[in-house]
Amino acid sequence: MTGAPEYPFRNPTALEPPPEWAELRQGCPVAPIRLASGDEALLLTRYDDVKQVLSDPRFTRRLDAEDAARVTANESGGVFGGALTGASTMTGEHHRAWRQLVGKAFTAKRVTAMRPRIQAMTERLVARMVEAGQPADLVSFVGFPLPVWAICDLLGVPGSDRDRFAYWSDTMLSMTRFTQEEIDAAQAEFDAYLVALIEAKRAAPGDDLISELLSMVEGLDGRLTERLLRGTAKGLLVAGHETTANMIGKMMSMLLADRTRWEALLADRALIRPAVEESLRFDANPGFGMPRYLSEEVEVAGERLPGGTTVICSMAAANRDERQFERAAEMRLDRSPNPHLAFGVGPHSCLGQALARTELQTVLKVLLDRLPTLEPAVPATGLRRREGLIVGGLEEVQVRW
Repeated sequence: MTGAPEYPFRNPTALEPPPEWAELRQGCPVAPIRLASGDEALLLTRYDDVKQVLSDPRFTRRLDAEDAARVTANESGGVFGGALTGASTMTGEHHRAWRQLVGKAFTAKRVTAMRPRIQAMTERLVARMVEAGQPADLVSFVGFPLPVWAICDLLGVPGSDRDRFAYWSDTMLSMTRFTQEEIDAAQAEFDAYLVALIEAKRAAPGDDLISELLSMVEGLDGRLTERLLRGTAKGLLVAGHETTANMIGKMMSMLLADRTRWEALLADRALIRPAVEESLRFDANPGFGMPRYLSEEVEVAGERLPGGTTVICSMAAANRDERQFERAAEMRLDRSPNPHLAFGVGPHSCLGQALARTELQTVLKVLLDRLPTLEPAVPATGLRRREGLIVGGLEEVQVRW
């Protein structure tokens, strides 16, 4: 793999995909790449290949294996290393048992019950933004506060503690942004916080996810261990707010970048749901993708990959595959069906996707209702990407109305 290109690739602008995606889909669907760590891996960019790998149990999350490629520049590997204390690297029966357990508590019914509270909080956040005056940064006023509030509400985290999670989360998602010393210190604080929170829930249970998981005390072989519960809570806190927070800013930037999209939504609120799905599919700035470690030899795209190979699945590149999506390079708000891979697929697909969809749909609805004249205060070419993290996002999205 000598001379393999550095990955992730650079976007021409924050809302445009790297040209390498289309080039590799066309000519090199299993492509050698070099990661931030300096290690080498293989990148998949076609829809069928990405879906195959994410669904195949032989492609595991054992990224702590000796011969696995290190994703990040720091030694711990963040969310792709041991930071989630077991939940992220489980495979087979153990993972199925854990997912079934968490799924019992993380139900669509629970998320549906949250919808009125999510709408009320969104309306409060938008009202504060309007009161502060224009132009305003949609990311700091709405994009980040809402998902943090929602996941903390779900897990039963006190409101006074919510501001602490952004920094802890960023350190777990670092590829190059933080030093190992900074990461270790933040994770020690995060772990200590969760130990205390779990103890408080055990002493005084509430109507929240952590209390419910504690009450189940069943799982891998009869018990959900303390360490795994802490890792589960940490994973949900990080994944439950960071990706959605970034997606709110990206979705709104995409929809406002072309005025006809916003006007179509103003004319027909039935487009809100498919517009959210199309925003997820069309996202050109998704971050790293999903790494997998190959436990044995497997054939992908006509190539035999040996055991010990690390593969990176680019769901975003796959989501623009013309073989799967007609006029894939266009953002079509009424696209249906839309079997995008933004939330993954298979046994490790995103547990929180119902919550993420609810938040994205609610933000879009409230902004259409409250601020129909909303428009970008900065051209799309002037948007700045968040750098050095595993997830993609925008530093700010300045708007006026």
